[in-house]
Amino acid sequence: MRVLLIEDDDSIAAGILDALTRAGFDGVRVDTAADGLAAVAAGAADMVLLDLGLPDLDGVEVCRRIRAVSSVPVIVVSARSEEFHRVLALEVGADDYLVKPFGFRELTARIRALARRMAQPDTAGSAVRTFGPLVLDVRAHRVTMAGEPVHLTVKEFELLDYLTAEPGAALRRGDILRDVWGMNWYGTTKTLDAHVAAIRKKLGDPAWIEAVRGVGFRFDLPEAVHSGEEPT
Repeated sequence: MRVLLIEDDDSIAAGILDALTRAGFDGVRVDTAADGLAAVAAGAADMVLLDLGLPDLDGVEVCRRIRAVSSVPVIVVSARSEEFHRVLALEVGADDYLVKPFGFRELTARIRALARRMAQPDTAGSAVRTFGPLVLDVRAHRVTMAGEPVHLTVKEFELLDYLTAEPGAALRRGDILRDVWGMNWYGTTKTLDAHVAAIRKKLGDPAWIEAVRGVGFRFDLPEAVHSGEEPT
Protein backbone atom coordinates (compact mmCIF):
# COMPACT_ATOMS: atom_id res chain seq x y z
CA MET A 1 0.00 0.00 0.00
CA ARG A 2 1.23 3.48 -0.89
CA VAL A 3 0.29 6.23 1.57
CA LEU A 4 0.59 9.89 0.57
CA LEU A 5 1.21 12.09 3.63
CA ILE A 6 0.42 15.77 2.93
CA GLU A 7 1.86 17.72 5.85
CA ASP A 8 3.99 20.89 5.97
CA ASP A 9 5.16 20.45 9.58
CA ASP A 10 8.30 18.28 9.43
CA SER A 11 8.04 17.22 13.07
CA ILE A 12 4.46 15.98 12.67
CA ALA A 13 5.33 14.23 9.40
CA ALA A 14 8.28 12.51 11.09
CA GLY A 15 6.08 11.48 14.01
CA ILE A 16 3.49 9.93 11.71
CA LEU A 17 6.16 8.08 9.75
CA ASP A 18 7.63 6.73 12.98
CA ALA A 19 4.18 5.73 14.28
CA LEU A 20 3.40 3.79 11.09
CA THR A 21 6.70 1.94 11.37
CA ARG A 22 6.17 1.09 15.06
CA ALA A 23 2.61 -0.07 14.30
CA GLY A 24 3.92 -2.67 11.87
CA PHE A 25 3.42 -0.82 8.61
CA ASP A 26 6.98 -1.63 7.50
CA GLY A 27 5.84 -2.82 4.08
CA VAL A 28 3.91 0.36 3.43
CA ARG A 29 5.48 2.99 1.20
CA VAL A 30 4.92 6.50 2.56
CA ASP A 31 5.51 9.47 0.25
CA THR A 32 5.33 12.99 1.64
CA ALA A 33 4.27 16.32 0.18
CA ALA A 34 4.77 19.62 2.05
CA ASP A 35 2.29 21.69 0.06
CA GLY A 36 -0.90 21.32 -1.92
CA LEU A 37 0.52 21.64 -5.43
CA ALA A 38 3.09 18.92 -4.72
CA ALA A 39 0.33 16.72 -3.34
CA VAL A 40 -1.89 17.13 -6.40
CA ALA A 41 1.08 16.33 -8.65
CA ALA A 42 2.19 13.33 -6.57
CA GLY A 43 0.23 10.78 -8.56
CA ALA A 44 -1.75 7.72 -7.52
CA ALA A 45 -1.84 6.53 -3.91
CA ASP A 46 -3.80 3.90 -1.99
CA MET A 47 -4.53 6.22 0.94
CA VAL A 48 -4.06 9.92 1.68
CA LEU A 49 -3.38 11.60 5.04
CA LEU A 50 -4.16 15.28 4.54
CA ASP A 51 -3.45 18.35 6.65
CA LEU A 52 -5.74 21.30 5.89
CA GLY A 53 -3.35 24.13 6.82
CA LEU A 54 -0.98 24.02 3.86
CA PRO A 55 1.21 26.96 2.73
CA ASP A 56 -0.24 27.28 -0.78
CA LEU A 57 -3.54 25.54 -1.51
CA ASP A 58 -5.96 25.00 1.34
CA GLY A 59 -6.32 21.34 2.21
CA VAL A 60 -10.03 21.41 1.36
CA GLU A 61 -9.16 22.46 -2.19
CA VAL A 62 -6.52 19.71 -2.34
CA CYS A 63 -9.15 17.17 -1.28
CA ARG A 64 -11.55 18.51 -3.90
CA ARG A 65 -8.91 18.17 -6.64
CA ILE A 66 -8.01 14.64 -5.53
CA ARG A 67 -11.68 13.68 -5.54
CA ALA A 68 -12.11 15.01 -9.09
CA VAL A 69 -9.80 12.27 -10.38
CA SER A 70 -9.73 9.53 -7.72
CA SER A 71 -11.81 7.70 -5.09
CA VAL A 72 -8.73 7.03 -2.92
CA PRO A 73 -9.55 7.05 0.83
CA VAL A 74 -8.67 10.40 2.44
CA ILE A 75 -8.15 10.89 6.18
CA VAL A 76 -7.90 14.55 7.22
CA VAL A 77 -5.49 15.25 10.10
CA SER A 78 -5.97 18.88 11.08
CA ALA A 79 -5.81 21.31 13.99
CA ARG A 80 -9.13 22.77 12.82
CA SER A 81 -11.58 21.33 15.32
CA GLU A 82 -14.68 23.39 14.47
CA GLU A 83 -17.70 21.52 13.15
CA PHE A 84 -17.75 23.75 10.05
CA HIS A 85 -14.33 22.52 8.94
CA ARG A 86 -15.21 18.88 9.64
CA VAL A 87 -18.40 19.05 7.63
CA LEU A 88 -16.77 20.98 4.79
CA ALA A 89 -13.96 18.42 4.47
CA LEU A 90 -16.45 15.55 4.47
CA GLU A 91 -18.64 17.31 1.93
CA VAL A 92 -15.76 17.59 -0.55
CA GLY A 93 -14.95 13.91 -0.18
CA ALA A 94 -12.85 13.13 2.91
CA ASP A 95 -13.59 9.72 4.44
CA ASP A 96 -12.47 10.47 7.99
CA TYR A 97 -11.38 13.46 10.11
CA LEU A 98 -8.90 13.43 12.99
CA VAL A 99 -8.20 16.55 15.07
CA LYS A 100 -4.67 17.51 16.17
CA PRO A 101 -3.25 16.79 18.65
CA PHE A 102 -4.17 13.14 18.22
CA GLY A 103 -2.84 9.83 19.48
CA PHE A 104 -0.79 7.94 16.92
CA ARG A 105 -2.47 4.71 18.05
CA GLU A 106 -5.84 6.19 17.08
CA LEU A 107 -4.47 7.28 13.69
CA THR A 108 -3.05 3.84 12.90
CA ALA A 109 -6.30 2.20 14.06
CA ARG A 110 -8.29 4.37 11.66
CA ILE A 111 -5.86 3.60 8.82
CA ARG A 112 -6.21 -0.13 9.49
CA ALA A 113 -10.01 0.10 9.64
CA LEU A 114 -10.20 1.97 6.35
CA ALA A 115 -7.70 -0.41 4.73
CA ARG A 116 -9.78 -3.41 5.84
CA ARG A 117 -12.90 -1.94 4.29
CA MET A 118 -10.99 -1.36 1.04
CA ALA A 119 -9.64 -4.92 0.95
CA GLN A 120 -12.76 -6.76 2.10
CA PRO A 121 -15.93 -5.66 0.33
CA ASP A 122 -19.22 -6.85 1.76
CA THR A 123 -19.50 -10.47 0.58
CA ALA A 124 -23.16 -10.60 1.63
CA GLY A 125 -24.06 -8.10 -1.07
CA SER A 126 -22.88 -10.13 -4.04
CA ALA A 127 -25.91 -9.34 -6.23
CA VAL A 128 -26.07 -6.30 -8.44
CA ARG A 129 -28.83 -3.94 -7.28
CA THR A 130 -30.73 -2.06 -9.95
CA PHE A 131 -33.02 0.88 -9.28
CA GLY A 132 -34.14 2.28 -12.63
CA PRO A 133 -31.06 3.98 -14.12
CA LEU A 134 -29.02 3.47 -10.93
CA VAL A 135 -26.95 0.29 -10.68
CA LEU A 136 -24.89 -0.63 -7.61
CA ASP A 137 -22.48 -3.59 -7.77
CA VAL A 138 -21.39 -4.27 -4.19
CA ARG A 139 -18.67 -6.82 -4.91
CA ALA A 140 -17.13 -4.73 -7.68
CA HIS A 141 -17.52 -1.56 -5.60
CA ARG A 142 -19.01 0.16 -8.65
CA VAL A 143 -21.95 2.54 -9.17
CA THR A 144 -23.36 3.71 -12.49
CA MET A 145 -26.17 6.08 -13.39
CA ALA A 146 -27.71 5.55 -16.85
CA GLY A 147 -24.56 3.68 -17.79
CA GLU A 148 -22.17 6.41 -16.65
CA PRO A 149 -19.83 5.78 -13.70
CA VAL A 150 -20.58 7.56 -10.42
CA HIS A 151 -17.38 8.16 -8.46
CA LEU A 152 -18.05 7.75 -4.73
CA THR A 153 -15.61 7.83 -1.85
CA VAL A 154 -15.21 4.67 0.23
CA LYS A 155 -17.53 5.99 2.94
CA GLU A 156 -20.10 7.28 0.43
CA PHE A 157 -20.21 3.84 -1.18
CA GLU A 158 -20.63 2.14 2.20
CA LEU A 159 -23.49 4.50 3.07
CA LEU A 160 -25.25 3.98 -0.28
CA ASP A 161 -24.76 0.22 0.07
CA TYR A 162 -26.37 0.37 3.52
CA LEU A 163 -29.34 2.45 2.39
CA THR A 164 -30.03 0.43 -0.77
CA ALA A 165 -30.04 -2.84 1.17
CA GLU A 166 -33.52 -1.87 2.43
CA PRO A 167 -35.14 0.34 -0.22
CA GLY A 168 -38.20 2.15 1.07
CA ALA A 169 -37.32 1.58 4.74
CA ALA A 170 -36.85 4.56 7.07
CA LEU A 171 -33.47 3.97 8.72
CA ARG A 172 -32.59 5.69 11.97
CA ARG A 173 -29.66 8.07 12.23
CA GLY A 174 -28.17 6.26 15.20
CA ASP A 175 -28.36 2.90 13.45
CA ILE A 176 -26.73 4.30 10.29
CA LEU A 177 -23.87 5.88 12.25
CA ARG A 178 -23.36 2.71 14.28
CA ASP A 179 -23.40 0.34 11.31
CA VAL A 180 -21.57 2.48 8.73
CA TRP A 181 -19.18 4.51 10.88
CA GLY A 182 -18.76 1.93 13.65
CA MET A 183 -19.43 1.72 17.37
CA ASN A 184 -16.44 3.96 18.19
CA TRP A 185 -17.62 6.95 16.12
CA TYR A 186 -17.51 10.08 18.29
CA GLY A 187 -17.96 12.75 15.63
CA THR A 188 -20.91 15.02 14.90
CA THR A 189 -24.08 13.52 13.42
CA LYS A 190 -23.79 16.16 10.70
CA THR A 191 -21.16 13.88 9.20
CA LEU A 192 -24.08 11.75 8.02
CA ASP A 193 -25.87 14.76 6.50
CA ALA A 194 -22.70 15.78 4.66
CA HIS A 195 -22.30 12.34 3.11
CA VAL A 196 -25.97 12.13 2.15
CA ALA A 197 -25.70 15.56 0.48
CA ALA A 198 -22.61 14.43 -1.44
CA ILE A 199 -24.32 11.24 -2.66
CA ARG A 200 -27.47 13.13 -3.70
CA LYS A 201 -25.36 15.55 -5.72
CA LYS A 202 -23.47 12.77 -7.47
CA LEU A 203 -26.68 10.87 -8.26
CA GLY A 204 -28.11 14.04 -9.80
CA ASP A 205 -31.39 14.10 -7.85
CA PRO A 206 -31.86 14.65 -4.09
CA ALA A 207 -35.03 12.54 -4.21
CA TRP A 208 -32.96 9.33 -4.24
CA ILE A 209 -32.42 9.72 -0.49
CA GLU A 210 -35.32 11.19 1.46
CA ALA A 211 -34.91 12.74 4.90
CA VAL A 212 -37.47 11.28 7.31
CA ARG A 213 -38.10 13.85 10.01
CA GLY A 214 -37.34 12.63 13.51
CA VAL A 215 -36.04 9.31 12.19
CA GLY A 216 -33.27 9.42 9.62
CA PHE A 217 -33.19 8.64 5.90
CA ARG A 218 -34.98 6.50 3.33
CA PHE A 219 -33.65 5.36 -0.07
CA ASP A 220 -36.16 4.95 -2.89
CA LEU A 221 -36.62 5.43 -6.61
CA PRO A 222 -37.61 9.07 -7.32
CA GLU A 223 -40.99 9.64 -8.94
CA ALA A 224 -39.28 11.55 -11.75
CA VAL A 225 -37.48 8.41 -12.92
CA HIS A 226 -39.94 5.77 -11.75
CA SER A 227 -40.18 3.07 -14.41
CA GLY A 228 -43.08 1.15 -12.93
CA GLU A 229 -40.81 -1.83 -12.13
CA GLU A 230 -39.80 -2.86 -8.65
CA PRO A 231 -36.11 -2.34 -7.78
CA THR A 232 -34.09 -5.57 -7.92
